Amino acid sequence: MVLQHPEVEFVFFFDRNFSTDFLFSTNITAVKLFPPARHPLLFIWYFEWSIYRALKKHKPDVFLSCDGFLSLRSKTPQIAVIHDLAFEHNPEDVSLLERYYYKFFFPRFAKKASRICTVSDFSKKDIMERYNIEAQKIDIVYNGANAVFKPIDSTQKLETKIRFTSGEDYFMYVGAIQPRKNISRLLLAFDAFKKTQPSTCKLLIVGRKAWKTKFIEDTYDQMMFKSDVLFTGRVADEDLAKLMASALALTYIPYLEGFGIPILEAMQCGTPVITSNRTSMPEVAGNAAILVNPFDLDDICNAMKTIFLDSTLQHTLSQNGLIQSKKFSWEKTSELLWKSINSV
Repeated sequence: MVLQHPEVEFVFFFDRNFSTDFLFSTNITAVKLFPPARHPLLFIWYFEWSIYRALKKHKPDVFLSCDGFLSLRSKTPQIAVIHDLAFEHNPEDVSLLERYYYKFFFPRFAKKASRICTVSDFSKKDIMERYNIEAQKIDIVYNGANAVFKPIDSTQKLETKIRFTSGEDYFMYVGAIQPRKNISRLLLAFDAFKKTQPSTCKLLIVGRKAWKTKFIEDTYDQMMFKSDVLFTGRVADEDLAKLMASALALTYIPYLEGFGIPILEAMQCGTPVITSNRTSMPEVAGNAAILVNPFDLDDICNAMKTIFLDSTLQHTLSQNGLIQSKKFSWEKTSELLWKSINSV
């Protein structure tokens, strides 16, 4: 969006030291503010004092907040990008202080915003119903995925498998390791799959530990086939793209998602998807996934067995995914976001 509009000056506010990679265009001015907003009390200081003063000083036409936080004191027109309201649905997944902050401030941010952008029809309806916001105030601006996610040839797939799974087929999860992502049930479903379908197939868990991971660790420790579960941590984008393109299927079954970018990344690679049958995930996946009840171990296990045994279905989902993925791109995101900004 910045590159598409060289006639516009963009001021980027940072709450800590930043990489010069963010200064990718001559129409960007970078401003470092204090304090680093790492805690709910610091959120209040940062947005109600630091951002407030910065907006008074720079006098922008509009303040765009890509994570929903606004300055309630400022009179500058503001756009809040609210990806989802996960903390409303699963408050136990965040700390007590964060929970109080989000529940107090986000309804006020939603009311304060000149416009709200969100990433799916599900999230739009959720914001409308939870915070009593009129539909015409909310724009759906779908996410995109990095162009590095694309199909690769059989030689590259074999090289990737040899490197990461000793050459074996694998199901794959990618994302933060935290309760809402439902990784414990994925581990249990994979264990059940291995019990009923003897194979050398692996489960690859790609992502960083986020919070409240002890229950996930306890589930893993109790698995019969835990030696077939591989945790990679975070990996470089190029490796992640090859891993996604080489997987038997993406197994991504959170309780709630505002969008679910890994689903789109898998579809761009032509990789079949198993995902949840609720919130935004059916909206994003279309006809390119097996949809499962994320709370039903048998449903998840049966989907894995179906993918593993049915090569015709694998091909169908792969082709459907390549078609479905063309509905989304960061270029389209940029156009929709710019349209929303201009409406303010």
